[in-house]
Order: sequence, then C-alpha cells, then structure tokens
Amino acid sequence: MDEVRILLVDDHPVVRAGLRAMLSGLEGITIVAEAADGGAAIEELQRLRVLGEPVDVVLMDLQMGAGMDGVSATARIKLAGDAPSVLILTTYDTDADIMAAVEAGASGYMLKDAPPEQIHQAVVAAAAGQTALTPRVAALLMDRVSNPAPAVTPREVQLLELLATGLSNRAIAKHMFISEATVKTHLVHIYAKLAVDNRTAAIAVASQRRIIRIQER
Repeated sequence: MDEVRILLVDDHPVVRAGLRAMLSGLEGITIVAEAADGGAAIEELQRLRVLGEPVDVVLMDLQMGAGMDGVSATARIKLAGDAPSVLILTTYDTDADIMAAVEAGASGYMLKDAPPEQIHQAVVAAAAGQTALTPRVAALLMDRVSNPAPAVTPREVQLLELLATGLSNRAIAKHMFISEATVKTHLVHIYAKLAVDNRTAAIAVASQRRIIRIQER
C-alpha cells in the first residue's frame, strides 16, 4: 500500500492537531478528515464514501464526552462490508476497555503515550489488515492468557465500577435496575472470582488487574 489514508477521531481539538502534525510528517500517511466523536466519525465515513474518498484506518479514541464512544462507533463501522480498519488510540488500558474494543472489531489498541514510531507502525499494520498492539497492551493480554482467572462478566464489571464510586448496595441496585438481593449475589460471585472478602479489596484487586478503571472525581 503506497498511501495510508486516515480519519482522526478524538474529542479534543488539541489532541487531533498534535496527531495530525505527527502523522502528516510521516512518509506514506495522509489525514483525510477528522471527527470529534464516534457518531461524527460514522457520518464522515459515509460522506467520504459518497465522494469516492477511501479511508484505510480510523484512528479512534475511546471516551469522547457526551458523544458516541469509540467501542460503539467501532462496532457500527465494522458492520459495513468494506469497512476500514479501526485502531484504538487512548489513555485507557484496562482489561475491560481492551476486550470491549477487540470484541467490537478493532484491529489494534495503542496508548497515547506510545512513541511516534510505534503508532506509525501500528497504523501501517492496521491498514494492511494486521493486528497492532502496543507492547504494554500485548504484555497485558499475554499475561491474561498465561494466567487465566475466572472471568468477570460485563455486568459484574459495571457493578464494580459503581462500587468504586462509593455507592451503597441500594444505590447500585437503583442504578442497575435490579434488586438489592441481586446486588449481594453479584458481590458474592465477584468476591469469589477476585479471591477477596470485602468491597475495598474487590475494588483494589479489580483496579490492579485492570478489570476496571477508577474514574477521576
């Protein structure tokens, strides 16, 4: 492939400008458009398709304010038969984030603090249909495969994230539209899977294993 055509998707204009400046200076890379969230990215892809302007790689952030997030957008984009590769570029490296992105169809997962040459290599690999992972993420996934633990379900991850905010069982039940008894049942299963016996330890282990990310408040 002589030229890799990229759609940049990030809700921070300064970040997009920095990525554009970095990538535009690399041989064989062309930035064809930008979008501030997943929904805008899908619209931009449709517009470019009508114009006959192909996109090889969508460089996608994960969390984008109130707009469509990167995982949802990736899943929508990959529904198309001629969909471009999607390369996640984010600051988040939890197990839950990585697996959600991969399951949605992302070709790769890179962290924003990766060296420019690694991001360049990942973009080229994604454009060629190959998997592209930053060494840090690859090591995390390999550790998960080498040291399997009972899988925490997406519902349990959601409960753990709510638990980390300090919510009571009653508040969690209300948020998740389940009973307090069901919350307690989930907690029993979570404690067993994480080999802990209380909330504080569950949150600490889940964060350490990158099952959840602790939201900044």
